Amino acid sequence: MRVVFMGTPDFAVPCLQKLIDCGYEVTGVFTQPDKPQGRKMILTPPPVKVLAMENGIKVYQPTKMRDGTALEMLKEANPELVIVVAYGKILPKEILEYPKYGCINIHASLLPKLRGAAPIQWSIINGFDKTGVTSMQMDEGLDTGDILIMREIEIGENMNAGELHDSLSKLGASVLEETIDLLLKDELKPQKQNHEEFTYAPMLSKELSPIDWNLSAAEVHNKIRGLSPWPSANSKLNDKTVKIHQSILAPEKGTAAGQVVETGKRLVVCCGDMNCIEILNLQAEGKKAMSAADFMRGNPIEKGEMFE
Repeated sequence: MRVVFMGTPDFAVPCLQKLIDCGYEVTGVFTQPDKPQGRKMILTPPPVKVLAMENGIKVYQPTKMRDGTALEMLKEANPELVIVVAYGKILPKEILEYPKYGCINIHASLLPKLRGAAPIQWSIINGFDKTGVTSMQMDEGLDTGDILIMREIEIGENMNAGELHDSLSKLGASVLEETIDLLLKDELKPQKQNHEEFTYAPMLSKELSPIDWNLSAAEVHNKIRGLSPWPSANSKLNDKTVKIHQSILAPEKGTAAGQVVETGKRLVVCCGDMNCIEILNLQAEGKKAMSAADFMRGNPIEKGEMFE
């Protein structure tokens, strides 16, 4: 089968690798244009492009999808099937309808829950105890197409978004292999989504980072791990912003939201429900991330001080 793959970030790499390993004829890879990265703003190719080039696959990087350019590129690659994984662009009708078998998307949630750009992070921020991967026959809506295969995964109490990302990217590759196998056997059974049950997972931004200590300990903990490794939760301490990368729920009780109730070897902070979290890893402005104990050796924190 001739396949075109559309994807951009690390999350999509295992799916492209799975297509290569399974011996499908990948006639082209569509990915986002190279972007400047780092302090020196060096023009850097997306991870999917790197893998494609390593395997001698032609790469297409259209800047627009609706001016006909991308369609001409697709016609050149002449796929029977298009696989889309975290591409980052909306496909117009003429592209969705071009391949014989249409376009199949691998999405990192249990649809219709968490449609949108950041389902991995929002599954944790929202306190879900499970999520998963859905393969979907794409239509013109945003993650609204028929469900093909759905596979679940548990979210551990202290799992962060980076760890869940890695687990789901591997699961996504497995779901992709299973989906194509059933497609070729004509055994797929598409199911309509219940659109009344949908929720949305909007794109992340640094505006989400500040912690509201009036939230419950569970909600604060979920936000910290849901925003790790990026954009990272943060808070003010003595008028300085610190990033908080890792926490756990703590047994202590407190009396004021944001107040430090234990310091020294452990850094425990009270939340809005008077339950507490223990901060395990944090980072001062312009410094490296470090354990709470190491942080407090260079930045003494007294009981009763307030995170704001």
